Amino acid sequence: MRYTIFDIPLLRNILQVLAIIVLRIFGWRKAGRVPDVPKFVMIAAPHTSNWDLPIGLAIILAFRVKIYWLGKEPIFKRPFGDFFKWLGGIPVNRSRSGDVVAQTIQAFKERERMIMVVAPEGTRKKAKHWRTGFYYIAMGANVPLVMGFIDYARKEGGFGPTLMPTGDIDADMETIRAFYRNITAKTPNRSTPATISTRGR
Repeated sequence: MRYTIFDIPLLRNILQVLAIIVLRIFGWRKAGRVPDVPKFVMIAAPHTSNWDLPIGLAIILAFRVKIYWLGKEPIFKRPFGDFFKWLGGIPVNRSRSGDVVAQTIQAFKERERMIMVVAPEGTRKKAKHWRTGFYYIAMGANVPLVMGFIDYARKEGGFGPTLMPTGDIDADMETIRAFYRNITAKTPNRSTPATISTRGR
């Protein structure tokens, strides 16, 4: 894992203050509390707009936590690739999703503290199902899932409930789906239902 914006104490403090100010100016507020656990996978949903990234990062900076996040390879191309990596981004090759899961599990095992943010929808467009990588990363690393969210209707975002995956993905998805049912996306008609393909079971 490379050096990121979250590793520079003075800059991180300045950006925290700026993030809080910007969120207040635009009527947003942070919600929930950072779980008192050293490592977890944070679900980032719903994801339907380019605005999700800057708003999400502002909320994370306001909470003053260090994160890494998985993103599609194309957004890491020049000229912004190095900048997104500096913000904690890690490129993902969709055709090698199994490798990504295994590598992320290993990264969790090698670190005492780590927050990995994953958008299960995998795209801003409407899809049939969520991708299941987030679940199997948490299972393999033996860490909890935290339901992160950005709610455009209430103009708030942050940390929701924590769920330790049981291995029964269908039952766990029922719990996850119940939470996100009341969260409003930027573009609701693009929002992917919190369901999984039968191939993901």
